[in-house]
Amino acid sequence: MKQTSIPQQVAAVDLGSNSFHMIVAHIESGGHLRVIDRLKEMVRLRGGLDEFNQLTPQAQEHALECLRRFGQRVRNFPLGSVRALGTNTLRLARNAEEFLALASAALGHPIDIIGGREEARLVYLGVAHTIAPSGERRLVVDIGGGSTELIIGEGFEALQTESLHLGCVSVSMRFFADGKLAAKAWDRALTFCRQELQPYVSRFDVSHWRRALGASGTISTTEKVVRENGWSDGAGITPEGLKALRKALLAAGEVERLGLSGLSKERTPVFTGGVAVLTALFEGLGIERMEVAEGALREGALYDLLGRIHHEDIRPRSIRAFAERFHVDVAQAKRVSRLAKRFFDSVADAWDLGAEDRDYLLWAAQLHEVGQSVAHSGYHKHGEYLVGNADLPGFSRHEQEILAVLVRTHRRKFNLKLFASLPPDSRRRVVRLAALLRLAVVFQRGRNDEEKPAKLSVENGSLKVGLPEEWLASRPLTRADIESEQDAFGQVKINLLLV
Repeated sequence: MKQTSIPQQVAAVDLGSNSFHMIVAHIESGGHLRVIDRLKEMVRLRGGLDEFNQLTPQAQEHALECLRRFGQRVRNFPLGSVRALGTNTLRLARNAEEFLALASAALGHPIDIIGGREEARLVYLGVAHTIAPSGERRLVVDIGGGSTELIIGEGFEALQTESLHLGCVSVSMRFFADGKLAAKAWDRALTFCRQELQPYVSRFDVSHWRRALGASGTISTTEKVVRENGWSDGAGITPEGLKALRKALLAAGEVERLGLSGLSKERTPVFTGGVAVLTALFEGLGIERMEVAEGALREGALYDLLGRIHHEDIRPRSIRAFAERFHVDVAQAKRVSRLAKRFFDSVADAWDLGAEDRDYLLWAAQLHEVGQSVAHSGYHKHGEYLVGNADLPGFSRHEQEILAVLVRTHRRKFNLKLFASLPPDSRRRVVRLAALLRLAVVFQRGRNDEEKPAKLSVENGSLKVGLPEEWLASRPLTRADIESEQDAFGQVKINLLLV
C-alpha cells in the first residue's frame, strides 16, 4: 500500500549483478533531490549462480549481509519511500522469489525485479537528471555485471531501449575465468560481444545520435584508467585509448598481474570482460568518444519514485499506450473502470485495501479485454500472457504479474490455484481485487451506459450486493450471472450474497 504523506527522505537500492548500491536523498522544496548518502558493496551476485541458474546459499548469505547493512540506514523510512530493484542476475535466478523474501526482510523494504528495458529506461532517467539539459539526441550505455543497456533519448525521455545479455562479470567468467589474459581469449570474447550486439546495430549506431554517454562502474573505471595512464586527452574514452588499454591488458598476461593506475583490486577480476564489451560497442556503433555520466539506475529509480510520490507516475501512460496498441474497446473499459472504482470505494476500509490496490484494479479494468486482439475464445488467457510478458515502462515484474492475474481471473475460472504464483502477503488482496473486477464486468455485460444501482458492502465476513428487486426482476440474465458468481466466489473463500 502507498504511503499517504510525502516523505522527507527517499532511497533507492540497486541489486546489480556485480555491485549493490544504495543512494539516499532529501526531497527539497520544488521536488528536487539532494543526495545525502551513498553506499556501495561489491557483491558479485552473478558469480553466485550455479550451473542450474540457482543462487548458491553462500552467494545468498553474502548478499543478505550487505542488505542488512543497507537496511540499518533505511529500515525506519516509511513504506513507499524506498525503491529497491533487482536486475539481470535476479531475472535469471530460478530461486529468485525465495531469495527476495529473505532479501526484503533484510532490507526492511520490498524488492522488485525489473525487466531489461525497464532497467534501461531508469538508467537513462538517472543520466538525464545528472547532466546539463540540451536538445540533442544521446546514446547512453550502461555495462553492468550481467547485462548491457543501450538507450537513445532526448531530454528526459528514452526513445529506444534495449538490454543485451553481455556484462563485465558474465564475459569475464566465460572467457577469462582461468585468470589468463591471452590474445586468443580476447579475440573470442570480442567476437562473442560483436555477435550479441549485431542485431541492434542498425537501431543504435552513430546515425541516430550526436553524443555518447556511459554510466556505472565499468565505464567510469575505464575512463579513469585511460586518463591516469596517459591514454586519453582528458575528455572521455576514445578508440585510441581502448587500443592502448587492450595492449596493456594482454601485456600483463594474467589478471593478478594487472597493476594499472586507476584500477581498484575489487574491479580487477571483472575488468577485462567489461573492456571487451565496451570495445565491441565502440566498433559496432561507431562511437568516437564517450563521456562518463554521474547518474545511473539508482538515480533513475529515485527520480521515478519521486514522480510517483508527486503523481507524475509513468505507469498510467504505459497502460493507455498498451490499450491503444491492442485496440481495446475504450468505452467499455471506462464503464468497467468506473463501476470497479465505485465498488472499491465501498469496501476498501473493510477489506484493508489501499490506494495502490485501487491503481491495480483500475489498470486491470482498462486492460481486461486486451486479449481479444488475439482471439475472442479464451481471451482472458491471451490477455494474461500479453500483460505478463510485455514491456510496460514503469512496471516491475511483480507488478505486471498482479495485473496479469487480474486480467486472467476477470471471467471463467476463479480459484485459488490461479493466484498461487503471487507472494503470500499479496495473495489475499489480489483475490479481493479480482472479485471486484469480476462483479464490475458482470454488471457491464450489456456494454451500455445505463446506471447500475448495485451497492456493495462487507458484513460479517460476507460480500453483499444490494440491488432493487424491481431492477433485478427485469434483468434475468444479470441475476443468473450473479448466481453463477456465487459459486465461483466460493472457490476463493468469499461468501457472495445477493440482498
